[in-house]
Amino acid sequence: MPTVVSVFGVEPKRIGGTETFARELSLQLDQRGWKSVLCFTGQPPEDVASFLSLPNVTLEVLKDSTHFNWKATKQLGSILRRYQADILHLHFTSFIGVFPWLAQLSSVKKVFFTDHSSRQQNHVPRRAPLWKRSLVPLINYPITKVICVSKYGCHCAKALDLLPDDRYELVYNGVDLSRVKVDCGRGAEFRRRFNISDNKKIVVQVSWVIPEKGIGDLLEVARVVTSKRTDTQFVIVGDGPFSEQFMKQANEMGLNSNVTWTGLMTDPFDEGVFDAADIVCQLSRWEEVFGWMITEAMAFGKPVVATRVGGIPELVDEGKTGFLVNRGEINAAAERVMRLLDDRELRKTLGCAGRQKTHAKFNLQTNVGELIGVYGI
Repeated sequence: MPTVVSVFGVEPKRIGGTETFARELSLQLDQRGWKSVLCFTGQPPEDVASFLSLPNVTLEVLKDSTHFNWKATKQLGSILRRYQADILHLHFTSFIGVFPWLAQLSSVKKVFFTDHSSRQQNHVPRRAPLWKRSLVPLINYPITKVICVSKYGCHCAKALDLLPDDRYELVYNGVDLSRVKVDCGRGAEFRRRFNISDNKKIVVQVSWVIPEKGIGDLLEVARVVTSKRTDTQFVIVGDGPFSEQFMKQANEMGLNSNVTWTGLMTDPFDEGVFDAADIVCQLSRWEEVFGWMITEAMAFGKPVVATRVGGIPELVDEGKTGFLVNRGEINAAAERVMRLLDDRELRKTLGCAGRQKTHAKFNLQTNVGELIGVYGI
């Protein structure tokens, strides 16, 4: 059976964008008579493993695959030979590394690399130094295509001038719309679980808890909004190395009763996060290459308030599916949030437009189909 080996340099802790992509890819490969080998940096928990398990799927643990590591290189070589892989696809690994040549030496026919990298704050796309432009084409010669998940990502990658422009392909990330089923009961259960009263409106951000995701700015927005109205609860869904620091900051700001920290949730769709939310924020400070949570919120018909950074303006249409503010503009973000809180019809109108855009541009089934076309299957 022909085989695609997908290497994800992440640990599958929850049912999120990466895991739903891996499952949809496997489903569509199965329909075409292909096997799917999914390699993660750790063993998925039981519910995630069950979600990923399909008749044509094998799960493998490939530790330390994010950056160069001899042990991971040796292990990947063994996986490629064992399954007689036809295609290797690298995700969340280093762009410059030995894996493409390892695939070539293991008789893999095609190698793909997806650029999931958000850029640093205020990143300016520019040409790479001469030494990189000399070496990288040799190092990455075996790569068939670099997949970019946004036009912004394509622009940044092409600006480096490391590979010919025709080696880059735009395939947007997507949302598994088959899993998007609005359920008021789940929203009510979410409120009960986190002791949020029915008379409060909920503003959610789902993200890794790090400064680059604008958690500090979200807390400032929460302070402005809750100082003017008592009917709003801010909810931060996720975890990260800065969780305790930001919880302490919220406490010092007097926000303990106004901000709920859920920690990591295994499946935000099934656990009612978006059912309960009235507004979804993504106040990133770095140049977000895509923004999976934004498209997920839009799929659930939720209006979005986000920063005008990276690829986010490709997702959020200003005044149509949500509002965009400049990075660090606390008062502007708070004003947009309060405007939405005050206007139920506006929330409904923007949410409906967001749902339509997600179906048109960010449908996971369609976009994975595009990717399989790029594979040449």
